[in-house]
Amino acid sequence: MSKFKIFSQGIIDVSPLMIPVVPFGLIFGVLAIDIGFTPLETMGMSLIVFGGASQIVLLQLFSGGASSLVIISSVGAVNSRHLLYGAVVSEHLSDLKLIWKIIISYFLIDQAFAISNEYLKRNENKNRYFHLFGAGATCWIIWQSTTFLGIVLGAAIPEKLGLSFAVPLTFLALLVNDFRKFINVIVIIISGFVSTLGYNYIPFKAYIIIAALTGLISAIILTKIIKK
Repeated sequence: MSKFKIFSQGIIDVSPLMIPVVPFGLIFGVLAIDIGFTPLETMGMSLIVFGGASQIVLLQLFSGGASSLVIISSVGAVNSRHLLYGAVVSEHLSDLKLIWKIIISYFLIDQAFAISNEYLKRNENKNRYFHLFGAGATCWIIWQSTTFLGIVLGAAIPEKLGLSFAVPLTFLALLVNDFRKFINVIVIIISGFVSTLGYNYIPFKAYIIIAALTGLISAIILTKIIKK
């Protein structure tokens, strides 16, 4: 299969996951302007960070008056999942040139990983990495364009549209397959409970870090117990 066909397949496969990303990007653009970021700063964050979850977390913590240390550590904790993504797909990309590895790593976000990881497992074509490139590039275009629209529209978007539902909906779509495994469900419940409880009781707005670490530790313990 040619590079173009594989690239196109990546676009097609990831497209359904782009539906909730549209209001997600709009929300980010609107929120960033509302709390005082300039249009240039807002677009710069989307271009450089290119991580919807971490960008929303940054805005929430910034608007809540969290310290720089908490904001940086929280964003780092949220983005740490990309290290796992890279480790998983690295076995399929080991033969690539360094420049392509850098390009692919930039586009390796949640939706692209969720779709392309399965494709990489099933196909041995030497150009299969173009699937991840196509999926990631599609996510990039949608995210940047909707962020820009959010900046332009700003307060013109009526609150009654209820666009805030898009943030959890986006990640819920990625978790659907994980609900099929008992360990994953338990870890999701534990980390969600800690995050919800910690929102009011954990100081310095550090509930995201604590919830993530709790989920990770729970996964390790449960995995070892089941293997026994």
